Amino acid sequence: MVISNKPLSFILAAFVASLPIMGFANSENDSTHVQTETAHEEKVISHDAPAEGEHAVALDPKAKVDAFIDHHLQDSHDFVFFQDEKENKHFGFPLPVILIDGGLKVFSSSKFHFGETVAEVDGNFYKLVHGKIYKTDAAGTVTFNEHGHPENEKPLDFSITKNVVSMLFVAILLFFMFTGLAKSYKKGPIPTGFGRVLEPLVIFIRDEIAVPNIGEKKYRKYMGYLLTVFFFVWVLNLLGMTPLGINVTGNIAITVCLAAFTFIITQFSANKDYWGHIFWMPGVPVPMKIILAPIEVLGTLTKPFALLIRLYANITAGHVVIMSLIGMIFVGKNLAADLPISLGLTLFISVIEVLVAFLQAFIFTMLSSLFIGMAVQDHDHAHHHEDETAII
Repeated sequence: MVISNKPLSFILAAFVASLPIMGFANSENDSTHVQTETAHEEKVISHDAPAEGEHAVALDPKAKVDAFIDHHLQDSHDFVFFQDEKENKHFGFPLPVILIDGGLKVFSSSKFHFGETVAEVDGNFYKLVHGKIYKTDAAGTVTFNEHGHPENEKPLDFSITKNVVSMLFVAILLFFMFTGLAKSYKKGPIPTGFGRVLEPLVIFIRDEIAVPNIGEKKYRKYMGYLLTVFFFVWVLNLLGMTPLGINVTGNIAITVCLAAFTFIITQFSANKDYWGHIFWMPGVPVPMKIILAPIEVLGTLTKPFALLIRLYANITAGHVVIMSLIGMIFVGKNLAADLPISLGLTLFISVIEVLVAFLQAFIFTMLSSLFIGMAVQDHDHAHHHEDETAII
């Protein structure tokens, strides 16, 4: 009776905010990865460490938390839901590894046994180090430089990793969501089912982002891209807060690709006025035009750079802060005092991260529409001619 009187929105917000806590409860999922990677790092730092002691490295809580956070931010060649650390059993499923190394090599990531063994394929040997695949020998020899980076040769890796699976899942989810929304309009002007949730968001993107920045005459051409990038980034951000431990938008390679799409659409949609303002800005003296041209060209590159860094940095920072706050429980010696403080701060930051997940998707979409609008807008040539005459 008590629960029924509480607002449903509050209960839902509390549940979503608690997801990162449940995710860290599975920290043992990656204990094998953490111990193996930390052992490699300690071997690089201490060159005198005996080889037989690599897998017997005793990790203190702080080092284990640090290594877990690093591993959480990285991509993976397998999906592990949880692990029995005592029996060294993993519960999950491997992913396909696709390499180009003197031909096409396709095999299951289970051959690596989560980075513990060497995979042999057609007489070639490969080893998984820090989430990357390197060529090696039957003994799994890996040479590290003074900075701790492997020097072994790397094959071209086109594997279906955890991030790729997550993006495919979100893409399929969005496809069914919007096809369902389109079909619901055949029954009447008001959508039914889950379409009632999507329609206000679509209208919001149209009226608050696309039309103000691109214009009423040209916005429809770019609505498909703006809706796709908004929901794609938003759902991926929310998926990263689940116990699955996925950090897709915190991967700079992903944000680079998203920003590249905006850059390509902007440049290929640009009209002659846009290029004229870049290479020969109207309304200013000729010497200033020559000076401003390279600056404007550089500006076309800094815009997508700002897009990718903003999304990558904010999402990565959110994951690091949440994991660090929860790690206080394991690092602190006074559990009774640290547990309430850590959980309280984590819950607070998690609620903020739910808002940031939406905010970053909104900002990425808004800036993309702004850049496109700047490239396709029509300029008043008569006004510019008056300005040039006034200057002269």
